[in-house]
Amino acid sequence: MSRLIPDSHRQKVAKRAGFRCEYCLLSESVSFYVFHIDHIKSLKHRGTNGLNNLAWCCPDCNFFKGADLGTFLEDDDEHLVRFYNPRKDIWSDHFAIEKGAIVAKTPIGKATARILKFNHPDRLIFRRQLFELGQYP
Repeated sequence: MSRLIPDSHRQKVAKRAGFRCEYCLLSESVSFYVFHIDHIKSLKHRGTNGLNNLAWCCPDCNFFKGADLGTFLEDDDEHLVRFYNPRKDIWSDHFAIEKGAIVAKTPIGKATARILKFNHPDRLIFRRQLFELGQYP
């Protein structure tokens, strides 16, 4: 955990997110791990510790995202596609849930889902179990 972010900010970010990962929608209450604060725009890319640049994030999404801001899609290696931004974008505009799988609906959704590995087999199995139990999303 970064010591640069005050506990008061952590609590506000978690509460604002409903204690769910703002990327994959996993609830912290069903996770085996402590959730993280993510810098939507990383500090090395001139992001800040302000509340508008912070997201509540499960460890998997945070690990896979790292300091990245976007990626190139398979069909276009010349145009960088940014990731989903939970402060600016509406989740359902870019993603849908089908039996626990997260399906991308836009290029931003595709870029985010691919790099954050939303549907990695281990993550998908866990989410499908939660979905069947009514615990996801």
